[in-house]
Amino acid sequence: TQGYERQVSELYNLPGVSPKKIKRMSERKKVAFYTLGCKLNFSETSTIARNLQDEGFDRVDFEEVADMYVINTCSVTENADKQFKQVVRKAMKLNDKAFVAAVGCYAQLKPEELASVDGVDLVLGATEKFKLADYVNDLSKNDFGEVHSCEIAEADFYVGSYSIGDRTRAFLKVQDGCDYKCTYCTIPLARGISRSDALENVLQNAKEISAQNIKEIVLTGVNIGDYGKGEFGNKKHEHTFLDLVQALDQVEGIERLRISSIEPNLLKNETIDFVSKSQTFVPHFHIPLQSGSNAILKLMKRRYLREVYTDRVNQIKEVMPHACIGVDVIVGFPGETEEHFLETYHFLNEMDISYLHVFTYSERDNTEAAEMEGVVPANVRAKRSKMLRGLSVKKRRAFYESQLGTERTVLFETENKEGYIHGFTENYVKVKAPWNPELANTLQKIQLTHIDEDGSVRVQFVAALA
Repeated sequence: TQGYERQVSELYNLPGVSPKKIKRMSERKKVAFYTLGCKLNFSETSTIARNLQDEGFDRVDFEEVADMYVINTCSVTENADKQFKQVVRKAMKLNDKAFVAAVGCYAQLKPEELASVDGVDLVLGATEKFKLADYVNDLSKNDFGEVHSCEIAEADFYVGSYSIGDRTRAFLKVQDGCDYKCTYCTIPLARGISRSDALENVLQNAKEISAQNIKEIVLTGVNIGDYGKGEFGNKKHEHTFLDLVQALDQVEGIERLRISSIEPNLLKNETIDFVSKSQTFVPHFHIPLQSGSNAILKLMKRRYLREVYTDRVNQIKEVMPHACIGVDVIVGFPGETEEHFLETYHFLNEMDISYLHVFTYSERDNTEAAEMEGVVPANVRAKRSKMLRGLSVKKRRAFYESQLGTERTVLFETENKEGYIHGFTENYVKVKAPWNPELANTLQKIQLTHIDEDGSVRVQFVAALA
């Protein structure tokens, strides 16, 4: 007992060590996380989890009984809102006495609504979520959800994040917020102005990730093509996105770098050419389109027309014929007639792209689009969504078929899925092989042989790489 008291006394004298933290470290409470939404949310969840582990919590899987459940929310679609309530109910079934905290975009936009959900004890907005430990006391349940959220104008500082331990790939946050004013989008209201991490910090985070034997890093943010704006708290660009990718390409120990979603107007020829020659950046681009109709793009207040999109795809395919190109598209936007939709369908059908992420438009509060005329009936939205998802299956199949017989490099995941191990090639072809634990988190040179019944590609091994 005297030894413990001496240790506690020493801890009290350490800077930054509070009595609350000492109490937590002696009790070692369990915390579980659930992430809704994008890769950026995953990177931030991982950072919040590490912060809590430093404060004396043990992280466990969300399927396990925990003392606290943290849900990182999304507000992009109506479905994400509904999912939140389902996740809360799931947590309460696991432990009805557990403390439940909600953070993230939905928590910033509609904190009172989340706080009113049965079982929710704490709601933290955009600037508060990284200080979760400061708001957690004895984990006793609240009669009503406690809310701490800022005015979004106060979300003008940057918090770096990256994910480690959740999956084979790491998500590295390089940028946050958005200055665009797309008429359907709530992200600027949920995350604030466009701002970037300092290049030095990004490189340091990349080195920390590579030191953990992680083979692939995915760059993520709200609008990563705008990287450099707000890097040191001002609006001008200290660096460009091209500066970022060129600097990351020089970091030792990184096997693969992948660019996540990037706006077509911000994807420059110089970046495309650099990726085509890089040994670490992979030939995979995800470029939001949202509509193949210029009339709808104007209603959306997108910063390009379809001709710009065509030019980006053609430029990529000219220097990287084997590149994978993914597309975001929204169906059922207000004013979208059958003719507008067919414009989008035929535009995508004729384009040399590889797959689609299809979003059915849903009205979001405090957006211009929610007040627009020409509302598309729900059943029409559903029909159009189904048509584009069918087109996506066709496009992915055609892309996979074009890759058969070629030699690629695959990074295998770590899960045994019904006797198979899966992974992705550098150009994002999903492959499968009979389960072998020695392949997990390794890079293998393979030849793509044939497409299996589940749509993934079977392979023949050529050589082990790393």
